[in-house]
Order: sequence, then structure tokens, then C-alpha cells
Amino acid sequence: MESLILSSHEDYTRLFDALSHPMRIKVVGVLSEKRRYVSELAKIMNMSRPLLYMHLKKLEEAAIVTWSYEISETGKSMKYYEIKDFDIHLTPELLTELSKMIPIL
Repeated sequence: MESLILSSHEDYTRLFDALSHPMRIKVVGVLSEKRRYVSELAKIMNMSRPLLYMHLKKLEEAAIVTWSYEISETGKSMKYYEIKDFDIHLTPELLTELSKMIPIL
């Protein structure tokens, strides 16, 4: 499993933005159990595939999820999503360090 690497305040901003919606937190929770193909994930989440793709795109931009295509036994192309491994400790010290990287406008 690929690991999430956060090295800039922009990385953290994308992460915080991606996790600011409850449905995206739910997607991460479901994918933490195991990788899933899009149709299966849409059924579990009880949402349309276009709406699910919108949420997955936000998670991709934050580098929280990754995807790959696989061919099923019937020859159908299936897009699988999985989460990247991460362990983030949000502390005042971390936010202080990140704040030092952000230019004052």
C-alpha cells in the first residue's frame, strides 16, 4: 500500500479540505476496510456514480486515495479505489510550523 506524504502547507490544506465533508470521511472509512470498485462503492455509499466521482476526485487531489483499472473475468474494465496509508497527528505544534510556511498577504 502506498503511503501519503505531506511536506507542505498546501498538502495539508488539500487534506483538510478533502476531509471537510462527511461523505468523504465516510468514503475513507469504507475504503479503509478494503479496496472497492466504483459501482460497489456507489452502492455502499447509496449515491450516484457521478456524485461519488466528485468526492473521489477531491480525495485524489489530496492524495488520500489511489486507483487502478483491472479487467474482470467477463472482460469488463473495473476501476478500483483504495486509500493510501497515513498516520497524521494534528497538534498545535504542527499547525504552528505550517503557519510559518504560509505567506502573509
